[in-house]
Amino acid sequence: MKPPPARRFARLRGLSPFRGDRAAEIVPHARLSGPMPWVMAIMIALTSVAAAGGLSLSSLASGARAELDGGLTVQVMEANPAARDRKAEQAVSFLSNQPGVIAAQRVPQDELATLLEPWLGEMGGDGGAEEAAIPIPALIDAQLDEAASPERLERLADALSAAVPGATVNTQSSWLEPVFGAIASLQWLSLGLVVLLSLATVAAVWLAARSALGGSRDTVEIVHLLGGTDRQIAGVFQRSIAYDAMLGGAVGLAIGMGAILVLGSQFSALNSGLIAESSLGLGEWMLIAAIPLVGVALAALTARVTILLALRKML
Repeated sequence: MKPPPARRFARLRGLSPFRGDRAAEIVPHARLSGPMPWVMAIMIALTSVAAAGGLSLSSLASGARAELDGGLTVQVMEANPAARDRKAEQAVSFLSNQPGVIAAQRVPQDELATLLEPWLGEMGGDGGAEEAAIPIPALIDAQLDEAASPERLERLADALSAAVPGATVNTQSSWLEPVFGAIASLQWLSLGLVVLLSLATVAAVWLAARSALGGSRDTVEIVHLLGGTDRQIAGVFQRSIAYDAMLGGAVGLAIGMGAILVLGSQFSALNSGLIAESSLGLGEWMLIAAIPLVGVALAALTARVTILLALRKML
């Protein structure tokens, strides 16, 4: 049973300012038995997962763009296999001699037929893909020394079309623009979740601070009579809530890291090239590890401001 406020703070007479273990008796630490650490743990865990998702999407988009920028795909449309092969060789020769083109090679027709088989079925007869009932265009992969601007792409396409009739040029990154747009939307969603979770943390700390102050109203009045200032009292509440936030942040970070590692292993098992680009680096992991520190600082600041405003209205 706690001693009455007068007896508890008779021992504090003469302490100026109120600090240390005795001053902390104003608001005893609840440790993990109270709700505040667990609220912080949940908020930190969810924020860590949301931040990891946003950072992974950013790495995925950056890696994919870096790999595809400067990449060109040339299609040679020709129903006759012999004419198609001849035009394809002409296109490869033309591209190889263009300034700024560092590589150009044709994709084998058998490989194209294999890629299309799940959608179009067996396309080749006894002669294989060359006698396919549905003509397959010849594809040529080319790589420029830098990202292709629209003007440069248009000039190259016009020159290639004049040299090889029926050949068309497309940038590889343009095919994935809808995917990049969806990734950008998901990144904004992750950022919005982080902001909402931060606001929810502030609201939880505000409620906890108001509740703690309401439960210690008589004690606070006695501290004022003993000479304690609003800043000293707010500092005691601030330290107590920061302590609870530190415990909750550590637990939340452990939960969040575990969830991120489990999800990462599940996605890496897909063996997808895009998924490989989304792996987190050292910098991203350091940002995630800093989330509890930001949460503790936010909780301490919120508690101090809340208590100072409430004390001004109380007295």
